[in-house]
Amino acid sequence: MKKQFYITGICSLVLFAACHDKKPEATVSKQVCVSDSLAKMITIDTAKTTTMKDELSLSGEVSNDDNHVVKVFPFSSGQVLEVKVSLGDRVSKGQTLAVMRSADIAGNYTDLSSTQSDVAVAKRQMEQADYLYKNGISSERDYTEAKENYNKAVAANAKVKSAISINGGGNTSANGTLTIKAPGSGYIVEKNIASGSFIRQDNNGSMFTISDMKDVWIWANVFESDISKVKVGYTAKVTTIAYPGKVFMGKVNEISSVLDPDNKVMKIKIALPNPDMLLKPEMFTNVVITNNENRQSVSVPAKAIVFDSSKNYVVVYNDKCDMKVREVSIIKTVDDITYIASGLKPGDRVVSKNQLLLYDQITGDN
Repeated sequence: MKKQFYITGICSLVLFAACHDKKPEATVSKQVCVSDSLAKMITIDTAKTTTMKDELSLSGEVSNDDNHVVKVFPFSSGQVLEVKVSLGDRVSKGQTLAVMRSADIAGNYTDLSSTQSDVAVAKRQMEQADYLYKNGISSERDYTEAKENYNKAVAANAKVKSAISINGGGNTSANGTLTIKAPGSGYIVEKNIASGSFIRQDNNGSMFTISDMKDVWIWANVFESDISKVKVGYTAKVTTIAYPGKVFMGKVNEISSVLDPDNKVMKIKIALPNPDMLLKPEMFTNVVITNNENRQSVSVPAKAIVFDSSKNYVVVYNDKCDMKVREVSIIKTVDDITYIASGLKPGDRVVSKNQLLLYDQITGDN
């Protein structure tokens, strides 16, 4: 009899402990009524069937919009005497960027002076030949030859003037000085010269790059396994370390047709307006690509979910005195929407604000 008593007692203790630690079942229906004051504090949403969204997180980098960038190349070879601007400076159209001295330009002005003298001499000879021809002193051949020499001198002079115009025109002087001016307004985003630098005309590099920065491009990297998840037109959310609370919204504008041979990623381009000039070239970004899948699922606002003891619950609202805590299985959460695999059906109403107050009362938690 004693053994039976001890066994019965131990079983009672075990059952008591199990009941004490018991967590909410799949559905808990302890009656709790919502007071008038609490009713003003809660929000009720309806579960509905929606097309599921998917998210893909990528790394990216800010770049200039090539459609709004002007590169300044050297007109001729020479030595840089002075640089008037620094990287990042705001410049206006026509503003002096640098001053250089060029032997080519000095030579052009020497040629200009020489050809102008040739034109003057050839003109006098033509006029003299014309006078002699009209008075029967010289032949028509002499006049024609003098006229051709004049035309050649004019053409040579025009060629030198054209060369000067191409090499800077009004920004040059007879001593070979060339003033480099901004062809447009914007910011100096690239600067490749310094005082004392020697410039060669066959150098393919630009002296300056100017961008208005009103629009920028985000180039993001897509791994080979994720290529099928990105298409032109998908929504892109861009964030940066510099502005952690700021989200820049855009769309995928372009997808590269080839993979980078070094790191085996595909580049995608996202064009973003940049009216406040917050985004700077070379700035690193995090990019989240969102797209709609073909699958559908029951969904509720993500804030309606209560996470407790490694499980997810919602407070189902039928009326102010009929509420249940129900366990749900979650597929994923995208853009503040949680997609439900099981536990809810379309039309179920759930509490999505201050539901913890009701959850604690229904489950008996303190």
